[in-house]
Amino acid sequence: MKRSHQLVRYIVSDILTAELSYTLFFIFRKLYIEPQKFGYQIPVEFDSNFVRGLIILPFFWLLVYYLSDYYRDVFRKSRLQELGQTLLSTLVGVTIVFFAIILDDTVHDYTNYYQSYLAFLVVHFVPTYLARVTITSRTRKLITQGKLSFSTLIIGANLPAEELFFSMTAQGSATGNRFAGYVTVNGKNGISLEKYLPHLGHFDDILPIIRQHKIEEVIIAIDPSEQEKINRILNHLHLTDVRIRAIPSLTDLLSGKVRFTTLYDMPLLEITHSPMPTWQMNIKELMDIVISLLVLVVLSPLCLLIAILIKITSPGPVFYSHERIGRHGKPFKIIKFRTMVPDAEKNGPELSSRNDPRITPIGRFLRRTRLDEIPNFINVLRGEMSLVGPRPERQYYIDQIVQRAPYYVHLHRVKPGITSLGQVKFGYAENVDQMIRRLQYDLLYIENMSLALDIKILLYTIGTIIRQKGI
Repeated sequence: MKRSHQLVRYIVSDILTAELSYTLFFIFRKLYIEPQKFGYQIPVEFDSNFVRGLIILPFFWLLVYYLSDYYRDVFRKSRLQELGQTLLSTLVGVTIVFFAIILDDTVHDYTNYYQSYLAFLVVHFVPTYLARVTITSRTRKLITQGKLSFSTLIIGANLPAEELFFSMTAQGSATGNRFAGYVTVNGKNGISLEKYLPHLGHFDDILPIIRQHKIEEVIIAIDPSEQEKINRILNHLHLTDVRIRAIPSLTDLLSGKVRFTTLYDMPLLEITHSPMPTWQMNIKELMDIVISLLVLVVLSPLCLLIAILIKITSPGPVFYSHERIGRHGKPFKIIKFRTMVPDAEKNGPELSSRNDPRITPIGRFLRRTRLDEIPNFINVLRGEMSLVGPRPERQYYIDQIVQRAPYYVHLHRVKPGITSLGQVKFGYAENVDQMIRRLQYDLLYIENMSLALDIKILLYTIGTIIRQKGI
């Protein structure tokens, strides 16, 4: 079963139940609330207001569900988790709609407000939850029957790893984990799992192993006290999209970090990839799309003018496209307005400097105002970049940086950005030494990611553009 198919099931279900709940609420108001307000029975007519609501409200609800992170893990939901998520998002959504639309009505008795609110809450929650729990129950049944499973890799081959393996396999197919094998961290790590699982290699080869065996979940089964090893493991795993779980320490259990989603679950600590809270990350992604669309539409006349000036003042193409390394180490083609002469790197990769003779006159202005980066918003819409994040580099320079600063790979945990804390605080780097110095600011950003910090960086960048303080 493909994730995209499962996601479509939930989205279609949410759209249909949103339209159903709105229709039921509309009829309820016509038959019960409005007769109390006007003193006579009003016929139910599905007028233009009803049609507008029927079109707009489903999109509103999808936005609420997206921001609540409902669509992130479409296979591993429980009925109890379904109940909590649906109830919370319904409370938030109904409250917003109530204050935005219904509260404007003229009423003689505030009881009508309470009745309308509760009615909307009930008619939206009940069908939405029933539809969702039907899909979730069907998925849960496929998992327990062994028809749906997740390719799982164990890291470690010591006693904790064996205990974990036996505990999970004792549940049969109920956990949904299909063990592809294990990898060792240091040699055989004591007691070996070779009698039960294939030994797929050493941890140093974890990334190709994950790709080759299409691993969907990794369980770190080494002693929680070996924090240095765990950190080294996470440095590699954060470059992937796999689900990461680990054997918890007593502190993790007492602090409430370990959660069960079903009775079949093992008490494992789930480790998230994102350094930013999920709801903030969803808002960040929404901002990326909305702002990028607005910028490209509003600045399209300026882009046309820039394109004409580039063609008039310098031979060669309008745009410059080159490979950069993005999130999880995946390459992509970055798009910019060309600011250098053609064949500027005919002798190999070379970073630009403030007085670089390869920069064209119009290119110098574009760099100073950062207008050359407007096409980057296309990369944002493609999902390759974000508005704010570490600037992407070429593999040629990454190889040099990693030799001296191995922690550079942390930057690949997030999408690269059009602007960054490193660019704001340090500026453009003219050599590898400066890249490494700028790296400190980008690492600081990742460890402190928040919407507030993103907004500060965006505002500072706008100021830089106005003051023409780019390179």
